[in-house]
Amino acid sequence: MTSSTGPIPVAGKPLAGWRVLVPRGGPWGDSVAADLRSKGASPIVAAMINFAPTVDAPALEAALARLAAGEFDWMTVTSATTVDVLSAQRAVVPPTTRVAAVGETTAAALAAAGYKVDLVPSEDNSARGLLEEWETATAGVVPLRVLTLRSEIAKPLLTEGLKRIGHDVESVVAYRTIGVPVPENVVSDVADGLVQAILVTSGSVAEQVQSQLGPIPESTLVAAIGPQTARDARALGLRVDVIAEERTAASLIAAVVAAAR
Repeated sequence: MTSSTGPIPVAGKPLAGWRVLVPRGGPWGDSVAADLRSKGASPIVAAMINFAPTVDAPALEAALARLAAGEFDWMTVTSATTVDVLSAQRAVVPPTTRVAAVGETTAAALAAAGYKVDLVPSEDNSARGLLEEWETATAGVVPLRVLTLRSEIAKPLLTEGLKRIGHDVESVVAYRTIGVPVPENVVSDVADGLVQAILVTSGSVAEQVQSQLGPIPESTLVAAIGPQTARDARALGLRVDVIAEERTAASLIAAVVAAAR
């Protein structure tokens, strides 16, 4: 964590003098960078993961065509990266199809891309949390036709859970997650302790932080967006200093601010 010789917070700018590594680009990264700047920080936006096309592109294209034709009652989206895929594919979600997002980050990404969001878990922003609130949101209607979009490495917890309660679920791999090399100057700055905080937003990001930047200096704060991300990070050998109270970008930044103070 940050040492007593690190940046000194000033009134209204609690992260003044802090350089914070933001591991995602795109609209999410831009939004987080703007929030950090408003608190005095100097964000370093360096996307550490990206998506590669699914190895079964025809299956994804067919599912999205059926989605556009109104053949699904619901679509579930489990990550902001899935939203990137929807945008890249120019996917059309008809008014008759409702959209469930696992987590505020995913919901925000959907909204930014112009898609509506009908359901976000109010407490536990995870597949488990969504399943717990699903029956209330759907008024117990069974079966519903559901399209679940996921990454190649994601555990199909949501798909299995929805099938278990009787729904007709089509699970499609939307993308593969790949690591993106960060610039050499970022690697050296982290190693030299010139980056005060690193945001870790998923297990995939944690893997890249550890492999590309580890071991992280003790003086650098490592902040995880939620308990599952923290568990994934620690399993990879990455130290986690603070965990956001809610699985949102705002809560993640708030955790960094609290540590700075």
